[in-house]
Amino acid sequence: MNDMPPLFGKYDVSNLVIRDKGLAKYINLDTQKLHQHARHANKRFKKANLSLVERLINNMMRTERYTGKKIKAYNVVKNAFDIIHKKTKENPVQILIQAIENAAPREETTRLFLSGIYVPQAVDSAPLRRLDTALRNICRGAVSKTMKNKMSIEECLADEIIKASKDDPGSFAVMKKGEVERIAKSAR
Repeated sequence: MNDMPPLFGKYDVSNLVIRDKGLAKYINLDTQKLHQHARHANKRFKKANLSLVERLINNMMRTERYTGKKIKAYNVVKNAFDIIHKKTKENPVQILIQAIENAAPREETTRLFLSGIYVPQAVDSAPLRRLDTALRNICRGAVSKTMKNKMSIEECLADEIIKASKDDPGSFAVMKKGEVERIAKSAR
């Protein structure tokens, strides 16, 4: 990891700390190729080889104005990282990792068909699914926040990542995690 170029030419990714050991295997911090052209699409578990930042960019492309527009989504994430760096004076990639650790649900529910009825059952979440859910909820929270006020999408994404990194219940992703885990707890 020591030979990695800085992310966006600014942020060093060589000495970042990942506290959640379950997610550590799936958090790829490779900065050399941020635009992989769906090289890992339709192959099981190959999206774990994608960079964490590229996966964030791809999740931003799921939203209304950025569907299929990777360069626009790339610029949004790049500008959001600049805003995070200005507000926190820390490495924005480390803030993103903390946000994902705080927003990734540890357990969720599934439906079992027993004796003619569906019964909810609590199950542990797989690490790759936890990472996917956290990234998706962070992006959904940023997009939903832009609908309510006149802040730009970059500011909303930066705000959502900062709040999630502090485990603030005002964050959409942390709120969703709490909701999913509360439902799973009741289904034990």
